[in-house]
Amino acid sequence: MTESVNILVVDDHADIRELIKRFLDQHCFNTFTACDGDEMRAILKNNHIDLIVLDLMLPKEDGLSICRKLRENGNNVPIIMLTAMIGETDKIIGLELGADDYLTKPFNPRELLARIKAVLRRSDNIQKTETQKTLKHYFFDQWTLDVLKRELIDPNKTIISLSTAEYELLITFLQHPHETLSRDQLLDQARGREAQVFDRSIDTLISRLRKKLKTENDNCNEIIKTVWGGGYCFIAEVTNDQEQ
Repeated sequence: MTESVNILVVDDHADIRELIKRFLDQHCFNTFTACDGDEMRAILKNNHIDLIVLDLMLPKEDGLSICRKLRENGNNVPIIMLTAMIGETDKIIGLELGADDYLTKPFNPRELLARIKAVLRRSDNIQKTETQKTLKHYFFDQWTLDVLKRELIDPNKTIISLSTAEYELLITFLQHPHETLSRDQLLDQARGREAQVFDRSIDTLISRLRKKLKTENDNCNEIIKTVWGGGYCFIAEVTNDQEQ
């Protein structure tokens, strides 16, 4: 992890913002705060942010809408959602829109700290691995994954935005084509045990990735095949620029 890590806390409750800020500052993070989406966007415009802690219930524009717009605009900064809601459906929606992790209020600040470190560690590992690799591209079914830029390019040369978790999941499949990978294997690779994400998050990630790998001419989402009782299998032929 870098020496100076910038965290942005977006919550409309001033006491919660300040509590989280003080706690994270004590643990050597540089913490920004915002009360709503407008303040968040102003901070993002003028500062490099490594991770956003985003409350679900915000005035004017809720956290789900903010998360969705960030991803639609190609901003892949890791996001941990906070919510007072405890329903699994709300968690799944947040993950489907591109959140990297989810924490329910009230929470222990140490749990938030652990989740922040886990998400940042996964992100850092991706960047370090990519820097060390000479491999620059994967190719499959007229798609291209640019490893250095972390860009997925469809057959029409359109760049498809990927969240950190989606990228990790796709890399895992591309490194193990035609292999049946269990949910536990994918969970270890794509989200990490330390994040304590519920098992259905893998199914949610698979669904998100399938949708992004679907083109207008596709009749089905068979590039990622469900192996009943076993897990999932990436059935496309995969090559890379070292093999061409």
